[in-house]
Amino acid sequence: MKRNLITPEGYDKLKDELDYLTRQERPAITKIVTWAASLGDRSENADYTYNKRKLREIDRRTRYLIKILESAERVYYHPQQEGKVFFGAWCTLENEGGAHIRFRIVGEEEVYGNKNYISLRSPMAKSCLGKSVDDEVCVHTPSGDAYWVIRSISYCN
Repeated sequence: MKRNLITPEGYDKLKDELDYLTRQERPAITKIVTWAASLGDRSENADYTYNKRKLREIDRRTRYLIKILESAERVYYHPQQEGKVFFGAWCTLENEGGAHIRFRIVGEEEVYGNKNYISLRSPMAKSCLGKSVDDEVCVHTPSGDAYWVIRSISYCN
């Protein structure tokens, strides 16, 4: 079974989403569905049909979040990580052409909606793990190998 690693910030964000869905979003939609159902004929009631579907989506997302949060293994920063790339690190890399990229290595659940986050399981992250500043990394891509040099490593934004 693969481990479900997550940063403390990522865990808190998913927990906040779950709280919002269960305490605010779902009760509001439930009220609308109850009101729409009281109008009578549900087969041609757009409010009822749309919001009933929305309620199922909320329930599906809630079950998913509960499952993720139960199995999540939060990874906290430790001073021994300084100077090397590990889970949760912000990395700046430079290629031969002088182009720079900056990203943070996080768990799979944290990547969505975060522009500069990459999954721990991505080829770029795998190539960088355990490396230090000024180390060269080779990333295997479908179009061939790409070479980058690590310019900086940080564990705070």
